[in-house]
Amino acid sequence: MKPGGDLPVAARRRRKKLTFDKVSFMAVFLGLPLVIYLVFVISPFVQAVYYSMTSWSGFDANMPFIGFDNYVKLFNDDIFMISVRNSITLAIFLPVITVILALVLATLVTIGGSSRGQIKGLKGAGFYRIVSFFPYVIPAVVIGIIWAQIYDPSSGLLNGLLNAVGLDGPANGMLGDSRTAMIASMVVIVWGFVGFYMILFIAAIKGIPAETFEAARIDGAGRFRTAITITIPLIRDNIQTAYVYMGILALDAFVYMSVLNSTGGPANSTLVMSQKLFTTAFSKGQFGLACAMGVVLAVMTLIFSALVFLVNRLTGGSKDVSN
Repeated sequence: MKPGGDLPVAARRRRKKLTFDKVSFMAVFLGLPLVIYLVFVISPFVQAVYYSMTSWSGFDANMPFIGFDNYVKLFNDDIFMISVRNSITLAIFLPVITVILALVLATLVTIGGSSRGQIKGLKGAGFYRIVSFFPYVIPAVVIGIIWAQIYDPSSGLLNGLLNAVGLDGPANGMLGDSRTAMIASMVVIVWGFVGFYMILFIAAIKGIPAETFEAARIDGAGRFRTAITITIPLIRDNIQTAYVYMGILALDAFVYMSVLNSTGGPANSTLVMSQKLFTTAFSKGQFGLACAMGVVLAVMTLIFSALVFLVNRLTGGSKDVSN
């Protein structure tokens, strides 16, 4: 381009003028979702942060600003710290157990059949899919009620079976003993979600070309080695997604824990942060303090998700496994 001259013709052609179609497209498909996200996601979170710095009771317009006093009070509250510990315990174990079980079941259903002939799953794989997915379609409240009856120490199915084989079941039931209450609760949550993630992994494994598994079979790879070196690397993003969502559910777990043990279990052994938050807000009328709990829970959820993405990236998750 000459000094003071016009832009070259090619450059002028690359300059695209804004038209009504382009502006309306950006407004509808970019501007509108952004506004909705700001109003319904970001704005409530910002309000919760502000409310957490007040002594708001939740039932009047008076919101005395007290700064970080609520947070100081939280971390000096032994019961709240127990709920934090319980939530972290769930976030550590529930995703691991659920994802591993779902992976094993999905692998058996898709490629765990005969080692000869066409790559296929176990016989009757369709039946296993339906049975395993069935618990997911049951509302969480109903699942909690069903398992609470199973764990009932006097008329529950579990103690009845144990007594039938000559074993003494827990006198107070699985949920009435501080040593077993958390484990029993985790069993219920895993039972409710393993089928859903199994279906998710089945869909991902079905997307892997059958020739890949056939090549591994020809090379002499067994089922376990095939799962570790082929299946898992190729569905790594699906596993990451499942792990994040299961971790988020584990950090909440309000419905399951409330139905199984509405008071937090013996010695608060199953009390989670969301239960403590609900009780603080609606039973004690301390909405400012409850908002502080909500902020802490939100930060923990963000940290958990960030750690999962970071670990996945550091261990090669962003690489193309096909290369």
